[in-house]
Amino acid sequence: MNSNLFSRREISARLASLFPAIGLAGAALRFSGASHQSTAGAREEVSHTAEAIHQEVFFKVSRKRVYEALTDAGQFTKVTRFSTVKNAPPAEISRDVGGAFKCFGGVISGRHVELTPNERVVQAWRDADWDAGVYSIAKFELQEQGDGTKIIFDHTGFPSGEGNDLAAGWKANYWEPLTKYFET
Repeated sequence: MNSNLFSRREISARLASLFPAIGLAGAALRFSGASHQSTAGAREEVSHTAEAIHQEVFFKVSRKRVYEALTDAGQFTKVTRFSTVKNAPPAEISRDVGGAFKCFGGVISGRHVELTPNERVVQAWRDADWDAGVYSIAKFELQEQGDGTKIIFDHTGFPSGEGNDLAAGWKANYWEPLTKYFET
């Protein structure tokens, strides 16, 4: 059990060192003014002063259903079948804060920083192509809106030059597949 505490402490210490950069990236995003409407109806922004992604997308399902699709390995595996990553092995997703996740055959991995059921998921998130030890922060804020749920999504702290590709990847591998999954 002590090894789990040490591991969580180590993760917390590393994540705490990222928070000042996240704050700067968030502030830059608020003042960037760069935004447009995507074809899927998601509001997207990529800051041009410090790279950050802000997207908002609506699903006609409950917050509970969205939260479970993002945090349950079996459900997320079904979501990935609608993504651009074909024949990916099953997702591995811990349901615990500090727990690991691995999706799309290990192309995406990380740890849960915060899990507030039906409200928020915050992850230390990385792409397998990034340098060892490089993690970003992906935050999914779930808001009840009428007969559905709006995800307010912010992604910060990723390597410079990755913003446009990541923004397109979130749309193609998360938002569009989730839409199709919820329609089934």
